[in-house]
Amino acid sequence: MITQIETKGKIKDYIINATLSDNKAIADDTLIFETGLLDSMGLLFLIEYLKEEFNVEVSDEELLPENFESVNSIIKFIEGKL
Repeated sequence: MITQIETKGKIKDYIINATLSDNKAIADDTLIFETGLLDSMGLLFLIEYLKEEFNVEVSDEELLPENFESVNSIIKFIEGKL
């Protein structure tokens, strides 16, 4: 089973690679959408990544900003699904 630290690392790496960001140090509480790292299209790609990487399905009811606003919130969401 993957650890929380490994999961955080994978999510941060995905965001950095998806955004081609020079910012290699995304904090766990960085607001992904408010800072412009991802937009609505980026959210769709992030959800697809979570499905493929962590086998996590996201229902329409779960498409809430608070579930995806930061690395911490994404981790919490994933842990709630496992």
